[in-house]
Amino acid sequence: MVMGRNVQNARRPLDGMTYWQRTFGCQMNENDAERVAGMLETAGALPVATIEEADIAVFITCCVREKAELRLMGQVASIKNVPNAHEAKRIIAVGGCIGQLESATLRESLPHVDIVFGTHNLGHLVDLIELRLSTGEPQVETIDANDGFSSDLPVHREKPWHAWVPIMTGCDNFCSYCIVPYVRGREMSRPIESIAAELAGLSSEGIREVTLLGQNVNSYGRDLYGRPRFAEVLALAGQSGVERVRFVTSHPKDLLPETIEAMAAYDTIMPQLHLPLQSGSDRILRAMNRSYTVERYLGLVRDLRRACPDISLSTDIIIGFPGETEEEFQELLQFVQACPFDRLGVFAYSEEEGTYSALHLKDDVPDEVKRRRVERIMERQKAISLDNNLRRVGRTERVVVDARQGDYYVCRTQYDSPEVDQELLIPAGGRRLRRGCFYEARITAAEEYDLYGELTERRKR
Repeated sequence: MVMGRNVQNARRPLDGMTYWQRTFGCQMNENDAERVAGMLETAGALPVATIEEADIAVFITCCVREKAELRLMGQVASIKNVPNAHEAKRIIAVGGCIGQLESATLRESLPHVDIVFGTHNLGHLVDLIELRLSTGEPQVETIDANDGFSSDLPVHREKPWHAWVPIMTGCDNFCSYCIVPYVRGREMSRPIESIAAELAGLSSEGIREVTLLGQNVNSYGRDLYGRPRFAEVLALAGQSGVERVRFVTSHPKDLLPETIEAMAAYDTIMPQLHLPLQSGSDRILRAMNRSYTVERYLGLVRDLRRACPDISLSTDIIIGFPGETEEEFQELLQFVQACPFDRLGVFAYSEEEGTYSALHLKDDVPDEVKRRRVERIMERQKAISLDNNLRRVGRTERVVVDARQGDYYVCRTQYDSPEVDQELLIPAGGRRLRRGCFYEARITAAEEYDLYGELTERRKR
Protein backbone atom coordinates (compact mmCIF):
# COMPACT_ATOMS: atom_id res chain seq x y z
CA MET A 1 0.00 0.00 0.00
CA VAL A 2 1.26 3.45 -0.93
CA MET A 3 -0.37 6.36 0.78
CA GLY A 4 -1.10 9.74 -0.73
CA ARG A 5 -3.23 12.40 0.94
CA ASN A 6 -5.81 10.36 2.83
CA VAL A 7 -9.27 11.66 2.10
CA GLN A 8 -10.76 9.42 4.82
CA ASN A 9 -10.62 10.04 8.54
CA ALA A 10 -8.56 7.95 10.97
CA ARG A 11 -11.24 5.38 11.73
CA ARG A 12 -11.73 2.35 9.51
CA PRO A 13 -15.39 2.31 8.52
CA LEU A 14 -15.15 -0.85 6.40
CA ASP A 15 -13.33 -3.07 8.91
CA GLY A 16 -14.49 -6.67 8.56
CA MET A 17 -15.78 -6.20 5.00
CA THR A 18 -14.39 -7.66 1.78
CA TYR A 19 -14.29 -6.28 -1.76
CA TRP A 20 -13.94 -7.54 -5.32
CA GLN A 21 -13.33 -5.33 -8.36
CA ARG A 22 -13.69 -5.58 -12.14
CA THR A 23 -12.34 -3.00 -14.59
CA PHE A 24 -13.06 -2.45 -18.29
CA GLY A 25 -11.66 0.13 -20.67
CA CYS A 26 -8.65 2.39 -20.87
CA GLN A 27 -5.56 2.96 -18.75
CA MET A 28 -7.29 5.84 -16.94
CA ASN A 29 -9.80 3.31 -15.63
CA GLU A 30 -6.99 0.96 -14.59
CA ASN A 31 -5.38 3.78 -12.64
CA ASP A 32 -8.75 4.63 -11.06
CA ALA A 33 -9.19 0.98 -10.08
CA GLU A 34 -5.85 0.96 -8.25
CA ARG A 35 -6.95 4.07 -6.36
CA VAL A 36 -10.30 2.46 -5.48
CA ALA A 37 -8.44 -0.55 -4.09
CA GLY A 38 -6.19 1.75 -2.08
CA MET A 39 -9.12 3.67 -0.60
CA LEU A 40 -11.10 0.55 0.28
CA GLU A 41 -8.12 -1.09 1.96
CA THR A 42 -7.27 2.11 3.82
CA ALA A 43 -10.86 2.07 5.08
CA GLY A 44 -10.40 -1.50 6.34
CA ALA A 45 -11.81 -3.68 3.54
CA LEU A 46 -9.88 -6.74 2.39
CA PRO A 47 -9.56 -7.92 -1.23
CA VAL A 48 -10.99 -11.32 -2.22
CA ALA A 49 -10.61 -13.36 -5.38
CA THR A 50 -14.25 -14.13 -6.19
CA ILE A 51 -17.53 -12.29 -6.25
CA GLU A 52 -19.08 -14.89 -3.91
CA GLU A 53 -16.70 -13.84 -1.13
CA ALA A 54 -17.27 -10.11 -1.56
CA ASP A 55 -19.38 -7.76 0.52
CA ILE A 56 -18.61 -4.93 -1.92
CA ALA A 57 -18.38 -5.32 -5.71
CA VAL A 58 -16.97 -2.39 -7.68
CA PHE A 59 -17.16 -2.06 -11.46
CA ILE A 60 -15.22 0.65 -13.26
CA THR A 61 -15.85 0.92 -16.97
CA CYS A 62 -15.88 3.26 -19.94
CA CYS A 63 -18.65 4.37 -22.25
CA VAL A 64 -16.36 4.89 -25.25
CA ARG A 65 -15.98 1.22 -26.14
CA GLU A 66 -19.30 -0.47 -26.77
CA LYS A 67 -18.00 -3.92 -25.81
CA ALA A 68 -16.91 -2.60 -22.39
CA GLU A 69 -20.39 -1.18 -21.76
CA LEU A 70 -22.09 -4.40 -22.85
CA ARG A 71 -19.78 -6.49 -20.65
CA LEU A 72 -20.55 -4.24 -17.70
CA MET A 73 -24.30 -4.56 -18.21
CA GLY A 74 -24.07 -8.31 -18.60
CA GLN A 75 -21.85 -8.91 -15.58
CA VAL A 76 -23.70 -6.55 -13.24
CA ALA A 77 -27.01 -8.12 -14.23
CA SER A 78 -25.61 -11.63 -13.77
CA ILE A 79 -24.46 -11.12 -10.17
CA LYS A 80 -27.86 -9.98 -8.93
CA ASN A 81 -28.57 -13.38 -7.41
CA VAL A 82 -25.03 -14.58 -6.71
CA PRO A 83 -25.05 -15.60 -3.03
CA ASN A 84 -22.89 -13.77 -0.51
CA ALA A 85 -20.69 -16.01 1.62
CA HIS A 86 -21.32 -13.72 4.61
CA GLU A 87 -25.11 -13.94 4.21
CA ALA A 88 -25.43 -10.17 3.92
CA LYS A 89 -26.60 -7.99 1.06
CA ARG A 90 -23.76 -7.27 -1.31
CA ILE A 91 -23.13 -3.61 -2.17
CA ILE A 92 -22.69 -3.10 -5.92
CA ALA A 93 -20.97 0.12 -7.04
CA VAL A 94 -20.52 1.27 -10.63
CA GLY A 95 -18.12 4.05 -11.60
CA GLY A 96 -15.86 5.31 -14.35
CA CYS A 97 -16.97 7.13 -17.48
CA ILE A 98 -20.25 5.25 -17.65
CA GLY A 99 -21.12 6.43 -14.15
CA GLN A 100 -20.39 10.02 -15.14
CA LEU A 101 -22.39 9.85 -18.37
CA GLU A 102 -25.34 7.67 -17.40
CA SER A 103 -25.80 8.28 -13.68
CA ALA A 104 -29.43 9.31 -14.21
CA THR A 105 -30.43 6.15 -16.08
CA LEU A 106 -28.02 3.46 -14.88
CA ARG A 107 -30.10 2.42 -11.89
CA GLU A 108 -33.21 2.26 -14.07
CA SER A 109 -31.64 -0.44 -16.22
CA LEU A 110 -29.83 -2.08 -13.26
CA PRO A 111 -32.03 -1.37 -10.21
CA HIS A 112 -30.00 -3.65 -7.92
CA VAL A 113 -26.97 -1.31 -8.22
CA ASP A 114 -26.45 0.43 -4.88
CA ILE A 115 -23.93 3.16 -5.76
CA VAL A 116 -23.18 5.11 -8.93
CA PHE A 117 -20.21 7.48 -8.96
CA GLY A 118 -18.51 9.50 -11.68
CA THR A 119 -14.99 10.20 -12.87
CA HIS A 120 -14.64 13.39 -10.84
CA ASN A 121 -15.69 12.11 -7.42
CA LEU A 122 -13.57 8.96 -7.17
CA GLY A 123 -12.36 10.00 -3.72
CA HIS A 124 -15.94 9.98 -2.36
CA LEU A 125 -16.52 6.24 -2.83
CA VAL A 126 -15.95 5.21 0.80
CA ASP A 127 -18.28 8.00 1.97
CA LEU A 128 -20.96 6.75 -0.43
CA ILE A 129 -20.56 3.20 0.87
CA GLU A 130 -20.92 4.47 4.43
CA LEU A 131 -24.10 6.33 3.50
CA ARG A 132 -25.49 3.21 1.81
CA LEU A 133 -24.78 1.17 4.94
CA SER A 134 -26.19 3.73 7.38
CA THR A 135 -29.31 4.84 5.48
CA GLY A 136 -30.14 1.75 3.44
CA GLU A 137 -30.71 4.06 0.48
CA PRO A 138 -29.00 3.84 -2.94
CA GLN A 139 -26.42 6.56 -3.55
CA VAL A 140 -25.91 8.31 -6.89
CA GLU A 141 -23.34 11.11 -7.05
CA THR A 142 -21.53 12.79 -9.90
CA ILE A 143 -19.91 16.21 -9.98
CA ASP A 144 -19.04 18.39 -12.96
CA ALA A 145 -15.33 18.98 -12.40
CA ASN A 146 -12.34 17.35 -10.74
CA ASP A 147 -11.53 18.47 -7.22
CA GLY A 148 -7.99 17.05 -7.43
CA PHE A 149 -5.88 14.38 -9.07
CA SER A 150 -6.17 10.67 -8.40
CA SER A 151 -2.46 10.72 -7.50
CA ASP A 152 -3.57 12.34 -4.22
CA LEU A 153 -5.46 9.18 -3.24
CA PRO A 154 -4.16 5.96 -1.63
CA VAL A 155 -3.15 3.28 -4.12
CA HIS A 156 -2.86 -0.49 -4.21
CA ARG A 157 -0.82 -1.33 -7.30
CA GLU A 158 -1.85 -4.30 -9.41
CA LYS A 159 1.82 -4.67 -10.36
CA PRO A 160 4.08 -3.62 -7.49
CA TRP A 161 6.87 -2.69 -9.91
CA HIS A 162 4.68 -0.48 -12.16
CA ALA A 163 3.00 2.85 -11.42
CA TRP A 164 0.51 4.92 -13.38
CA VAL A 165 1.40 8.62 -13.12
CA PRO A 166 -1.49 10.88 -14.15
CA ILE A 167 -0.06 14.15 -15.44
CA MET A 168 -3.33 15.64 -16.69
CA THR A 169 -7.02 14.86 -17.02
CA GLY A 170 -9.66 15.78 -19.53
CA CYS A 171 -9.53 16.74 -23.19
CA ASP A 172 -10.15 19.92 -25.19
CA ASN A 173 -10.13 18.35 -28.65
CA PHE A 174 -13.83 17.44 -29.04
CA CYS A 175 -13.35 14.91 -31.81
CA SER A 176 -16.80 14.61 -33.31
CA TYR A 177 -17.24 10.92 -32.40
CA CYS A 178 -15.81 11.06 -28.87
CA ILE A 179 -17.55 11.44 -25.52
CA VAL A 180 -14.37 11.83 -23.43
CA PRO A 181 -14.48 15.64 -23.02
CA TYR A 182 -18.00 15.29 -21.65
CA VAL A 183 -17.18 12.58 -19.09
CA ARG A 184 -13.58 13.46 -18.17
CA GLY A 185 -13.96 17.23 -18.52
CA ARG A 186 -11.68 19.87 -19.99
CA GLU A 187 -7.91 19.62 -19.85
CA MET A 188 -6.39 20.15 -16.41
CA SER A 189 -2.65 19.67 -15.90
CA ARG A 190 -0.80 18.87 -12.68
CA PRO A 191 1.94 21.32 -11.74
CA ILE A 192 5.23 20.05 -13.10
CA GLU A 193 6.76 20.25 -9.61
CA SER A 194 4.13 17.78 -8.34
CA ILE A 195 4.96 15.33 -11.13
CA ALA A 196 8.70 15.65 -10.46
CA ALA A 197 8.18 14.95 -6.76
CA GLU A 198 6.06 11.87 -7.50
CA LEU A 199 8.62 10.49 -9.97
CA ALA A 200 11.41 10.96 -7.43
CA GLY A 201 9.35 9.18 -4.79
CA LEU A 202 8.54 6.28 -7.10
CA SER A 203 12.20 5.86 -7.98
CA SER A 204 13.23 5.77 -4.34
CA GLU A 205 10.40 3.31 -3.65
CA GLY A 206 11.90 0.90 -6.18
CA ILE A 207 9.29 1.22 -8.93
CA ARG A 208 10.80 -0.19 -12.14
CA GLU A 209 8.35 1.17 -14.72
CA VAL A 210 6.00 4.15 -14.96
CA THR A 211 3.33 5.08 -17.49
CA LEU A 212 2.54 8.79 -17.78
CA LEU A 213 -1.21 9.18 -18.23
CA GLY A 214 -3.44 11.72 -19.92
CA GLN A 215 -6.21 11.84 -22.51
CA ASN A 216 -3.75 13.87 -24.61
CA VAL A 217 -0.36 13.92 -22.92
CA ASN A 218 1.17 15.94 -25.77
CA SER A 219 -0.82 19.02 -24.75
CA TYR A 220 0.29 18.78 -21.10
CA GLY A 221 0.78 22.21 -19.53
CA ARG A 222 -1.07 24.33 -22.08
CA ASP A 223 -3.74 25.24 -19.53
CA LEU A 224 -1.20 26.03 -16.78
CA TYR A 225 1.71 27.56 -18.66
CA GLY A 226 0.22 28.78 -21.93
CA ARG A 227 2.18 26.24 -23.98
CA PRO A 228 2.71 22.47 -23.95
CA ARG A 229 5.55 21.29 -21.72
CA PHE A 230 5.28 17.54 -22.19
CA ALA A 231 8.87 17.29 -23.44
CA GLU A 232 10.00 18.63 -20.06
CA VAL A 233 7.95 16.00 -18.25
CA LEU A 234 9.52 13.30 -20.42
CA ALA A 235 12.98 14.61 -19.57
CA LEU A 236 12.12 14.54 -15.85
CA ALA A 237 10.88 10.96 -16.16
CA GLY A 238 13.88 9.95 -18.26
CA GLN A 239 16.25 11.21 -15.56
CA SER A 240 14.20 10.01 -12.57
CA GLY A 241 16.01 6.71 -12.04
CA VAL A 242 12.97 4.65 -13.08
CA GLU A 243 14.15 2.04 -15.58
CA ARG A 244 11.28 2.15 -18.06
CA VAL A 245 9.07 5.11 -18.96
CA ARG A 246 6.02 4.91 -21.21
CA PHE A 247 3.16 7.31 -21.92
CA VAL A 248 -0.41 7.27 -23.27
CA THR A 249 -2.24 8.70 -25.13
CA SER A 250 -0.80 10.99 -27.82
CA HIS A 251 -2.72 13.17 -30.27
CA PRO A 252 -0.89 13.71 -33.58
CA LYS A 253 -1.78 17.41 -33.77
CA ASP A 254 0.21 18.12 -30.58
CA LEU A 255 3.23 15.86 -31.12
CA LEU A 256 6.01 18.47 -31.12
CA PRO A 257 9.63 18.13 -32.32
CA GLU A 258 10.94 18.62 -28.78
CA THR A 259 8.86 15.65 -27.61
CA ILE A 260 10.39 13.43 -30.30
CA GLU A 261 13.83 14.73 -29.31
CA ALA A 262 13.20 13.85 -25.66
CA MET A 263 12.10 10.33 -26.65
CA ALA A 264 15.38 9.83 -28.48
CA ALA A 265 17.53 11.39 -25.78
CA TYR A 266 16.87 8.92 -22.94
CA ASP A 267 17.35 5.16 -23.04
CA THR A 268 14.84 4.87 -20.21
CA ILE A 269 12.03 6.17 -22.44
CA MET A 270 10.77 3.13 -24.30
CA PRO A 271 10.90 3.21 -28.11
CA GLN A 272 7.18 2.58 -28.40
CA LEU A 273 4.37 4.98 -29.23
CA HIS A 274 0.62 4.69 -29.65
CA LEU A 275 -0.42 7.43 -32.08
CA PRO A 276 -4.10 7.20 -33.13
CA LEU A 277 -4.64 7.85 -36.85
CA GLN A 278 -8.43 7.19 -37.04
CA SER A 279 -8.74 7.61 -40.84
CA GLY A 280 -6.65 7.65 -44.01
CA SER A 281 -8.86 10.28 -45.65
CA ASP A 282 -8.37 14.02 -45.16
CA ARG A 283 -12.10 14.59 -45.68
CA ILE A 284 -13.00 12.09 -42.97
CA LEU A 285 -10.34 13.52 -40.64
CA ARG A 286 -11.94 16.96 -41.04
CA ALA A 287 -15.37 15.49 -40.28
CA MET A 288 -13.85 13.85 -37.20
CA ASN A 289 -12.36 17.23 -36.13
CA ARG A 290 -8.91 15.66 -35.87
CA SER A 291 -7.00 18.85 -36.90
CA TYR A 292 -4.27 17.15 -38.99
CA THR A 293 -3.92 15.73 -42.47
CA VAL A 294 -2.69 12.35 -43.67
CA GLU A 295 0.49 14.04 -44.93
CA ARG A 296 1.06 15.67 -41.54
CA TYR A 297 0.70 12.26 -39.86
CA LEU A 298 3.15 10.68 -42.31
CA GLY A 299 5.61 13.47 -41.58
CA LEU A 300 5.41 12.69 -37.87
CA VAL A 301 6.07 9.01 -38.55
CA ARG A 302 9.11 9.93 -40.64
CA ASP A 303 10.40 12.21 -37.86
CA LEU A 304 9.85 9.51 -35.23
CA ARG A 305 11.63 6.81 -37.23
CA ARG A 306 14.49 9.17 -38.03
CA ALA A 307 14.97 9.99 -34.34
CA CYS A 308 14.23 6.46 -33.03
CA PRO A 309 14.96 3.99 -35.87
CA ASP A 310 13.73 0.95 -33.93
CA ILE A 311 10.54 2.55 -32.61
CA SER A 312 7.43 0.36 -32.38
CA LEU A 313 4.32 2.22 -33.57
CA SER A 314 0.71 1.31 -32.95
CA THR A 315 -2.45 3.16 -33.87
CA ASP A 316 -6.27 3.15 -33.79
CA ILE A 317 -8.61 3.54 -36.72
CA ILE A 318 -12.37 3.88 -37.03
CA ILE A 319 -14.08 2.02 -39.86
CA GLY A 320 -17.39 3.18 -41.35
CA PHE A 321 -17.45 6.75 -40.06
CA PRO A 322 -20.50 8.56 -41.49
CA GLY A 323 -20.04 9.16 -45.19
CA GLU A 324 -16.99 6.90 -45.59
CA THR A 325 -16.89 5.71 -49.21
CA GLU A 326 -15.27 2.61 -50.63
CA GLU A 327 -12.65 4.84 -52.23
CA GLU A 328 -11.80 6.39 -48.86
CA PHE A 329 -11.55 2.95 -47.30
CA GLN A 330 -9.13 1.99 -50.09
CA GLU A 331 -7.05 5.06 -49.17
CA LEU A 332 -6.85 3.71 -45.63
CA LEU A 333 -5.79 0.26 -46.85
CA GLN A 334 -3.06 1.85 -48.95
CA PHE A 335 -1.93 3.99 -46.01
CA VAL A 336 -1.64 0.99 -43.70
CA GLN A 337 0.42 -0.83 -46.32
CA ALA A 338 2.69 2.17 -46.96
CA CYS A 339 3.11 3.04 -43.28
CA PRO A 340 3.24 -0.35 -41.55
CA PHE A 341 2.29 -0.39 -37.87
CA ASP A 342 3.26 -3.03 -35.36
CA ARG A 343 -0.27 -3.01 -33.96
CA LEU A 344 -3.60 -1.73 -35.21
CA GLY A 345 -6.73 -1.20 -33.12
CA VAL A 346 -9.72 -1.36 -35.46
CA PHE A 347 -13.15 -0.16 -34.35
CA ALA A 348 -16.37 -0.10 -36.33
CA TYR A 349 -18.06 3.27 -35.91
CA SER A 350 -21.07 3.36 -33.62
CA GLU A 351 -22.97 6.41 -32.44
CA GLU A 352 -22.12 7.67 -28.96
CA GLU A 353 -25.07 9.56 -27.55
CA GLY A 354 -24.29 13.23 -26.96
CA THR A 355 -21.41 13.53 -29.43
CA TYR A 356 -21.43 15.86 -32.43
CA SER A 357 -21.45 13.01 -34.95
CA ALA A 358 -24.41 11.32 -33.25
CA LEU A 359 -26.35 14.59 -33.24
CA HIS A 360 -25.47 15.93 -36.67
CA LEU A 361 -24.14 13.13 -38.91
CA LYS A 362 -26.09 10.21 -40.34
CA ASP A 363 -24.67 6.76 -39.56
CA ASP A 364 -25.10 5.74 -43.19
CA VAL A 365 -22.52 2.97 -43.66
CA PRO A 366 -24.39 -0.35 -43.28
CA ASP A 367 -23.22 -2.65 -40.49
CA GLU A 368 -22.45 -5.41 -42.97
CA VAL A 369 -20.17 -3.07 -44.94
CA LYS A 370 -18.43 -2.03 -41.71
CA ARG A 371 -17.94 -5.68 -40.78
CA ARG A 372 -16.42 -6.58 -44.17
CA ARG A 373 -14.10 -3.55 -44.07
CA VAL A 374 -12.92 -4.42 -40.58
CA GLU A 375 -12.16 -7.96 -41.72
CA ARG A 376 -10.29 -6.73 -44.80
CA ILE A 377 -8.07 -4.32 -42.93
CA MET A 378 -7.39 -6.82 -40.16
CA GLU A 379 -6.29 -9.40 -42.72
CA ARG A 380 -3.92 -6.81 -44.17
CA GLN A 381 -2.60 -5.93 -40.71
CA LYS A 382 -2.12 -9.58 -39.68
CA ALA A 383 0.38 -10.03 -42.50
CA ILE A 384 2.18 -6.80 -41.55
CA SER A 385 2.33 -7.70 -37.85
CA LEU A 386 3.61 -11.19 -38.60
CA ASP A 387 6.31 -9.80 -40.90
CA ASN A 388 7.36 -7.26 -38.27
CA ASN A 389 7.52 -9.95 -35.57
CA LEU A 390 9.46 -12.38 -37.75
CA ARG A 391 12.16 -9.72 -38.16
CA ARG A 392 12.72 -9.93 -34.40
CA VAL A 393 13.34 -13.69 -34.32
CA GLY A 394 16.93 -14.35 -33.24
CA ARG A 395 17.28 -11.06 -31.36
CA THR A 396 18.11 -10.96 -27.66
CA GLU A 397 16.03 -8.48 -25.72
CA ARG A 398 15.63 -7.44 -22.11
CA VAL A 399 12.27 -8.52 -20.74
CA VAL A 400 10.25 -7.99 -17.59
CA VAL A 401 8.11 -10.83 -16.24
CA ASP A 402 4.44 -9.85 -15.98
CA ALA A 403 2.69 -13.05 -14.96
CA ARG A 404 2.57 -16.85 -15.05
CA GLN A 405 0.04 -18.20 -17.57
CA GLY A 406 -0.22 -21.98 -17.67
CA ASP A 407 3.08 -23.40 -18.91
CA TYR A 408 4.46 -19.98 -19.86
CA TYR A 409 5.70 -16.79 -18.28
CA VAL A 410 4.21 -13.69 -19.87
CA CYS A 411 6.98 -11.14 -20.44
CA ARG A 412 7.28 -7.76 -22.13
CA THR A 413 10.18 -6.27 -24.02
CA GLN A 414 10.83 -2.56 -24.35
CA TYR A 415 8.56 -2.52 -27.42
CA ASP A 416 5.69 -4.55 -25.98
CA SER A 417 3.53 -2.44 -23.70
CA PRO A 418 0.22 -3.67 -22.25
CA GLU A 419 -1.56 -1.01 -24.33
CA VAL A 420 -0.70 -2.75 -27.61
CA ASP A 421 -1.53 -6.26 -26.38
CA GLN A 422 1.67 -8.03 -27.40
CA GLU A 423 3.48 -10.51 -25.20
CA LEU A 424 6.66 -12.55 -25.20
CA LEU A 425 5.96 -16.05 -23.89
CA ILE A 426 8.78 -18.01 -22.25
CA PRO A 427 8.26 -21.69 -21.32
CA ALA A 428 8.32 -22.17 -17.57
CA GLY A 429 10.23 -25.44 -17.80
CA GLY A 430 10.31 -25.96 -14.04
CA ARG A 431 11.87 -22.54 -13.41
CA ARG A 432 10.51 -19.94 -11.04
CA LEU A 433 10.81 -16.45 -12.48
CA ARG A 434 9.96 -13.46 -10.34
CA ARG A 435 7.29 -11.00 -11.48
CA GLY A 436 8.69 -7.53 -12.00
CA CYS A 437 12.26 -8.72 -12.53
CA PHE A 438 14.30 -8.28 -15.71
CA TYR A 439 15.91 -11.09 -17.72
CA GLU A 440 17.68 -11.48 -21.04
CA ALA A 441 15.73 -13.57 -23.54
CA ARG A 442 16.26 -14.64 -27.12
CA ILE A 443 13.24 -14.57 -29.43
CA THR A 444 12.83 -17.98 -31.06
CA ALA A 445 9.46 -17.82 -32.85
CA ALA A 446 6.75 -15.35 -33.82
CA GLU A 447 3.02 -15.18 -34.53
CA GLU A 448 0.88 -12.20 -35.58
CA TYR A 449 0.30 -11.07 -32.01
CA ASP A 450 2.75 -12.90 -29.78
CA LEU A 451 6.42 -13.81 -29.60
CA TYR A 452 8.09 -16.86 -28.07
CA GLY A 453 11.52 -16.97 -26.50
CA GLU A 454 13.98 -18.57 -24.15
CA LEU A 455 16.11 -17.19 -21.36
CA THR A 456 19.76 -16.59 -22.18
CA GLU A 457 20.84 -15.87 -18.60
CA ARG A 458 19.60 -15.94 -15.05
CA ARG A 459 17.73 -13.05 -13.47
CA LYS A 460 19.20 -9.70 -14.48
CA ARG A 461 17.90 -7.99 -11.35
